[in-house]
Amino acid sequence: MADKKAEKWVFIANPIAGNGDGERIIPTLRDKINNAGIDAEIVMTERPGHASELAEAYINKGFTHIIAVGGDGTMNEVGRVIIEHEGINTGLIPAGTGNDFNQILGFPDRYEDEHWNMFFNKNVINMDYGTCNGIPFLNGMGLGFDAEVATKNYVAPGQTKMGGKDKYVKDILSTLFFFKEYTVTIKTDDKEDETLCFINTIANGRRHAGGFYLTPLAIANDGKLDVCMIKKLNLFKRLDILMKVPKGTHISDKKVNYYTTRKIEVDFGKEVPFHADGEVHFATKFVVEAIPGKLPVIYNPGGNHFFTV
Repeated sequence: MADKKAEKWVFIANPIAGNGDGERIIPTLRDKINNAGIDAEIVMTERPGHASELAEAYINKGFTHIIAVGGDGTMNEVGRVIIEHEGINTGLIPAGTGNDFNQILGFPDRYEDEHWNMFFNKNVINMDYGTCNGIPFLNGMGLGFDAEVATKNYVAPGQTKMGGKDKYVKDILSTLFFFKEYTVTIKTDDKEDETLCFINTIANGRRHAGGFYLTPLAIANDGKLDVCMIKKLNLFKRLDILMKVPKGTHISDKKVNYYTTRKIEVDFGKEVPFHADGEVHFATKFVVEAIPGKLPVIYNPGGNHFFTV
């Protein structure tokens, strides 16, 4: 971690995150920065991918703390730059819709005074991340049903439709009735299997889509990814399992194959969508790997974080 005297902070804010919360939070952020007595700048993103460009630029200027202000997408853009550099700390001021990444860190969806104070205590831990075909993800990626839901929230690279958590639920329910399982070949550390796959979520964090604990046992610094693979289901069973996911109790169902792995390879035999932290891409074959301990991030040691300390 950098010497305190050399610390220089920048907060990279996405003004449209959370239907405008990314902009509305700025006055409060300025007050909290002043109260903490840190040397900091606040800059606003102007387009998809801009957070990554700004993060790179401020690292080149000698800034030591590159903080995202927004949602999971903004954090992903900043994080994918941080992992390419040594000695740079990051963190997230949540202002997005889903705010799933912030759960890893032990912080809530929105900060009260106690959380601002804890954030500026600057407790840093080295977090893992994952890659899918070389594309980094911090919280999780999904194939099958999970990816189909993500496409409903997707407009173009770096852009998503406006809406709150209710829209996530609506997208999930509409996909639930019409999604058709794919036949896939899955290869992990020690075995290979072919199956009809309803969903295959591979994650570093536990919470997805604003409140669904698809991978409820994930530890973000164990050097592994958690896999929740659900086999072919009829409509009644889909509904049954969906009702269990918000509490993470679905993993005890015999239709659910839940395990951890350092690497997994998935072959669909045709091009299908996948998402990495909600950003949609397309491919036929997937190589997904855990990259341990490469993301120094501010977390809340007194919160319900997803780390082993």
